[in-house]
Amino acid sequence: MDHFIEIKVLPESLMDIEFHKGIISNLVNKSVDSFNIKLLKRSIDARKTPVLYQLKYEVLNLNEDSREAALIPGYKSVENSTLVHIIGAGPAGYFAALELISLGYKPVLFDRGKDVQSRRRDLRAIQQLGIVNPNSNYCFGEGGAGTYSDGKLYTRSTKRGDIIKTLGLLVEHGASEDILIDAHPHIGSNKLPQVVSNIRETILKYGGEVYFDSRLTDLNITGGKVKGFTINDTTEYSTQSLVLATGHSARDIFYLLKARGVRLEAKAFALGVRIEHPQSLIDGIQYKQSPRDENLPPSSYKLVCQVKNKGVFSFCMCPGGLIVPSSTAPGEIVVNGMSMSRRDSEYANSGTVVGIEPAELAEYQKYNELCALEFQKEVEQSLFDKGDGSQKAPGQRLTDFYNMKLSKSLPGTSYIPGAYSAPLHEWLPERIQKPLKEAIKVFGQKMKGYYTEEAMIVATESRTSSPVRIPRDKLNFMHPEVEALFPCGEGAGYAGGIISAAMDGQAVAKAVSEYYKLIRIVK
Repeated sequence: MDHFIEIKVLPESLMDIEFHKGIISNLVNKSVDSFNIKLLKRSIDARKTPVLYQLKYEVLNLNEDSREAALIPGYKSVENSTLVHIIGAGPAGYFAALELISLGYKPVLFDRGKDVQSRRRDLRAIQQLGIVNPNSNYCFGEGGAGTYSDGKLYTRSTKRGDIIKTLGLLVEHGASEDILIDAHPHIGSNKLPQVVSNIRETILKYGGEVYFDSRLTDLNITGGKVKGFTINDTTEYSTQSLVLATGHSARDIFYLLKARGVRLEAKAFALGVRIEHPQSLIDGIQYKQSPRDENLPPSSYKLVCQVKNKGVFSFCMCPGGLIVPSSTAPGEIVVNGMSMSRRDSEYANSGTVVGIEPAELAEYQKYNELCALEFQKEVEQSLFDKGDGSQKAPGQRLTDFYNMKLSKSLPGTSYIPGAYSAPLHEWLPERIQKPLKEAIKVFGQKMKGYYTEEAMIVATESRTSSPVRIPRDKLNFMHPEVEALFPCGEGAGYAGGIISAAMDGQAVAKAVSEYYKLIRIVK
């Protein structure tokens, strides 16, 4: 039997599988006892009332089973196989390692940060004490930036790789099977650390190696080829190939590459603020019901508009989430959003950012390919300098920001270090502040109730993506001027989020395999 059926049900009927099967029975004109069903996709249709779940089922014969074979059992030991060195143990680095094991190569990973459990202490220090560890924080450490900033798995990069395989590997390492069916899958920052830890155990089990507190500090590039690298200024390694998956916030890597003559490119990115509302308010807008039906998840939104040919958009929306401090060095203010698996915070927050093109940064052109990075850094540092020297963030009621006046008081916030009233309409650069103000007006028209004094903006949301690209060949994924150097993931400018970074890691691993085959032929 080959049937794919879509049905819609009320939230209270979501878990009533027999009810779903009865609906499908009428649609396919078969007895409920003559077939099985498998849920393939689940999404919410909130365009009209009542809010409905939209479900896509596969209809199977009684003796059919559409389950995919497990991926991990196909792995074999690579302990004595050819080495591939990887810098960075985020999703790009870890999924590159898994792919290399499946291809018969031994991955050896180095990460500047700590393992996922030890990293928690440094997150607590920045949250409660304002102490920033430049090598272990919300951006750096095992699992990368996504581990402790929500674990959202949605991507539009459907042509980048095999999304089902990528999600399947996450499930095999402990994620809920719900991520295979939800339209906007999400693991949660309380559950993702264990998934990441399980991935590391798989890498080690099959012969790979993983080293923490191991920062890349130098590269040996000789005759147009990467020949080796140095960790922590002390230990030198020779290499046949180097996968560079260091994440979008590793500024020292960009400076190192420039110093070693590796060509870089300035890249468009986005910068702005976090906007936080009460979750109940967003639920009322989106679901048109208050309180929210207990069978519905906290609602989200996605907003975008053009302001004088400049894009302004919501980014990394966290329903039932928290705002967290994401600075990677002392002396800067950076915020991000995260949610636990239950998404049970009383707040909803979203990055709301303005697109920045390198060409418009005329006053930063002296930095050449690092012009966007320097602009990003200056904004983060200038807002820190205006504060009290802690990780407290400047905040402003949304209505006051629009009306360009200082807030006399601030609403409650999920941001643990706390927020203080600040004139962000003056502190943010004009190229950010003006488009944001106009976009807020548009967003308030699109979502009635969005524009409210109950909402607060918190600065600075600046690590949306890398402001630098490390160029690579479209076919072999290698830097066009440095043989055996494979830029990878968000830090190289080729991904944006957990899944796209993971798939990029898989693609780069395949490219490394092809490179090894080629050099064997040449030899």
